[in-house]
Amino acid sequence: MARVPYLSRDDAAPGTEHLWQRLEAERKRPTANIFRALAHAPAQLDAFLSYANALREGSQLTPKLRELAILTVGHVAGSAYEIAHHQSHALKAGVTQEQLTAVADYETSPVFDEVERAIMRLADESTAAVEVSDETWAAVAAHLDERTLVQLALTIAWYNSGVRIMGLLDIDLEPGYRG
Repeated sequence: MARVPYLSRDDAAPGTEHLWQRLEAERKRPTANIFRALAHAPAQLDAFLSYANALREGSQLTPKLRELAILTVGHVAGSAYEIAHHQSHALKAGVTQEQLTAVADYETSPVFDEVERAIMRLADESTAAVEVSDETWAAVAAHLDERTLVQLALTIAWYNSGVRIMGLLDIDLEPGYRG
């Protein structure tokens, strides 16, 4: 059970109607538990949404590579919530069902190419140990320009932040998602 109650539009603080309208316009409905918990801090939730949108919409990183990095973060961090919520995004972004099933075994699975594996290794190392080796960085840098490298680093760091928030607040996976 979550460590803070999940809010809804009906029990949210006065003056936050615009935030609930934004959530309903920009995110899946019903509103995910992570957002319902973060609604206790409306200004931060608003900024949280803006930053997440900038990473997704303002990035040169392909959606497929982004989702593989996010799923890797989820697997390494042991976040069933992150994995469950990004499986559908990954499929829409071009990740195959076979790849989705093999994320945890990306190093040995033949379903990932060199670039995908390098990005997943970067996400893995960063999540598990914070620091990444020069070799791991160079393997990704051989395929991405500096702008995209920074966008990838920000994405990996952002989703690491997300899994930690979910863990701290003990966010429950909503019905209908498989953990």
